[in-house]
Amino acid sequence: MPTLDWIGKQAVVNHHREVPYRLVHCDSELSAGDPDAGNLLVQGDNLEALRALLPYYAGKVKCIYIDPPYNTGNEGWVYNDNVNSPEIKAWLGNVVGKEAEDLSRHDKWLCMMYPRMRLLRDFLREDGVIFISMDDNASGPLRFLMDEIFGASNFLACAIWQKVFSPKNSARFFSDDHEYVYVYARNISRCELNLLDRSAEQDSRYSNVDNDPRGPWTSGDLSARNYYSEGTYPITTPSGRVIEGPPTGMYWRISKDRFAELDRDGRLWWGERGDNVPRLKRFLSEVKQGVVPQTLWFHKDVGNTQEGKKQLLEAVKFDDSQSVFITPKPTRLIERVLKIGAGPEDIIMDSFAGSGTTGHAILEQNKRDGGNRKFILVEMDDTIARNVTAERLRRVIKGYDKGDDPAKPVEGLGGGFRFCRMGTPLFDEFGDVATEVTFPDLAAHIFFSETGVPIPQKAKGDFLGVFQDRAVYLLFDAAHAETPREAAGNVLTPDRLDALPAPPEPFEGQRVIYAEGCTVSKDRLKSAGAVFKQIPYQIYGV
Repeated sequence: MPTLDWIGKQAVVNHHREVPYRLVHCDSELSAGDPDAGNLLVQGDNLEALRALLPYYAGKVKCIYIDPPYNTGNEGWVYNDNVNSPEIKAWLGNVVGKEAEDLSRHDKWLCMMYPRMRLLRDFLREDGVIFISMDDNASGPLRFLMDEIFGASNFLACAIWQKVFSPKNSARFFSDDHEYVYVYARNISRCELNLLDRSAEQDSRYSNVDNDPRGPWTSGDLSARNYYSEGTYPITTPSGRVIEGPPTGMYWRISKDRFAELDRDGRLWWGERGDNVPRLKRFLSEVKQGVVPQTLWFHKDVGNTQEGKKQLLEAVKFDDSQSVFITPKPTRLIERVLKIGAGPEDIIMDSFAGSGTTGHAILEQNKRDGGNRKFILVEMDDTIARNVTAERLRRVIKGYDKGDDPAKPVEGLGGGFRFCRMGTPLFDEFGDVATEVTFPDLAAHIFFSETGVPIPQKAKGDFLGVFQDRAVYLLFDAAHAETPREAAGNVLTPDRLDALPAPPEPFEGQRVIYAEGCTVSKDRLKSAGAVFKQIPYQIYGV
C-alpha cells in the first residue's frame, strides 16, 4: 500500500502526545447568550486547544467539519492560508528544527496538519464522521494523510461542491468552479449517515393516474441487461396482446411466478389501454423517507462563495475591504454536512473556525428544527476570533440589523456560547502540577474531566460539588508547592477523610477524592463510599 512521506514527518508523527496540556479559561465579557448552552469558541493555537479539550470531549463528538488552510501560496488576505504565518513558522522551527528551513510549502502544510488530524480523530465517537473542505492544491496529500491516520477503509466519499455558478473569464486555462469535501468515518463498521430530505421536485415525479388507493407512484423498467435464467418468458397484456419476451438483449428482472404475484397485487402498469410492455409501480409511501446523499453538491442546493460572503457581510461590519474573508463558506454548505453527519442532540467540532460559519449554521439548524446541537470552535488568530467569529455568533444569537433595511432586522437565533482562551500549562516538564496552577483552576479542570459538566461554582474548599452519582473532592494546596505536599495537607488520611464535608442530602452516590497521596485502607475507603485518585497521575489530561 502506498505511504506518504515528507521532510519533517518523523518530527511530527508523535508530536500530538508532546503538546503541553493547558487550562482553558472562559471570558464572560466576550461570551454571549445562554452561557449554559454548551457551545465553545476557543481562541488559541488549535493544536494546543485540541489537546486541552481532549480530556473533556474525547470520543464524544459525532461530526467534525474543518476548512483548513488550502496551501495556495496566497499571502494577500487576512486568514493566511499558505502556512507561512508567524505562529506556524515558529511552531515548525520548534518542532521540526533546522530541517524546517528546507521545507517546501507542502512539507510545511503536512507538518502542520498531521498532529492536528491525529488529535481530531480522538474526539470522534465510534460512529462519528469527519468532513474536510479542500481544493486541488492539497487534495492529493490530504487523501494520503487521511488514509494513514483514519485508515483507507474508512474513506466514505469525496463530494464535489460547485462553489461558483459562472465561469471566470480571467482564468488562464480553466475556470476553477469547484472544491472538494472529503468524508471519513472513525469506524466504518459503526458509521451511520442520515438521509437527506426529499425535495418537492423529487416527490413531483410521483402521480396516481389510475387512482390506486396506495397513493402516488412512479414506474420502473422490468427488463435489464444482466442475464437471468428465469427472465425470458412470454407475457399476455390485459388487452390480450402477447409479448413474446423482453426486448432483444434484455431479460425480465423477476421470475414468472413473481411477475404473476405483482400483477395480482396491482403493482404493474400496462398503460392506459392495457397493452403496453409492463412497468413496475413504486409507491411514494413505500420509498425511503429521505434520499441517500450524492457526491455532487450543486450551488443551488448548498450555496456558493458569493452567498457565503454576503451572509458574512450582513452579520459582521468590517473596517475595510482588505479585512473581509475572500471565500467564506455558506451556511447551506455546512447545513448539508450537519444533515448527513449529525443528529439533533450531537456535538459538532470545527478547529479551523475562521469566520464562524459552522457555529452560525448550527444555531440556524437548532432554531429550524428545535434541536440541541452543540458546537466547539477553535480559531488561532486573536483578532479574527474576537472581531469576526465571536462577533458574528453574538449578532446571529441576539439578532441584528442588516444595514440595507433597518426596518426589517434579522431575528435572533437564540442559544449562546462561551469565549475561552488558553491558560497556563497544567503540568511542568516533570509531569507534576505546575506551581503557577491555582486551586480554583485545578478544581475546575478536575470537576469537568470527572463529570463532563462545568463546576457549579468557583471552588473554595475541599468539596467541589455533586453531579449525578458523584461528589468530587480535591486536596491540593498550591501555596506550599515548594514544601513536601504531605505537610500541606495534600494527603488523604483517615482523619482527613472523616473531616471532609458531606454532600448535600439526599446523596447515595460515590465520593471521588483527588489528592497526592492516601494512607486510608481500601476497606475503609469502601465503607465510606469513597474512591481515591492520585494527583497528578490520575488527572485526565496528563
